[in-house]
Amino acid sequence: MGETIAKNKKAFFDYSLEEKFEAGLVLSGSEVKGIRAKRVNLKDSFIRFVGEEAFLFNTHIGRLETTHYFYGHEERGSRKLLLHKKQILKMIKAITRDGYTVVPLQLYFNDRNIVKIQIAIAKGKQLHDKRADLKEKDMKRDIDRAFKDNS
Repeated sequence: MGETIAKNKKAFFDYSLEEKFEAGLVLSGSEVKGIRAKRVNLKDSFIRFVGEEAFLFNTHIGRLETTHYFYGHEERGSRKLLLHKKQILKMIKAITRDGYTVVPLQLYFNDRNIVKIQIAIAKGKQLHDKRADLKEKDMKRDIDRAFKDNS
């Protein structure tokens, strides 16, 4: 993976991730410009399957003033994901099971400078799972702090 543009921190907290995939995106030129300017928010975005195609919805990609309005893009429009058919079928099979969904994790440029998105099959966490994660995170922070003070 190359340079990370945007991360969906909420997905890491709300879901336990099962399997991760890398997908391409169908974008217009003005959308790529907005991504390069880091005007992206993945917080409320989600993935839906229409037939045997995957689409990314509700991702905010800001419009730059330098792009012409007529050739611009919809800021919260739907964007098609480019995946292999086997991967799509695997995800569709997973989401038909109870409690599973597909969530976007991060948007980045790969080593060939192409926009990619990392998505994952995830299962929603219960409240007690989230509390356990927070407790574990706090303990790790305290241990790191104690080691830093002793050094």
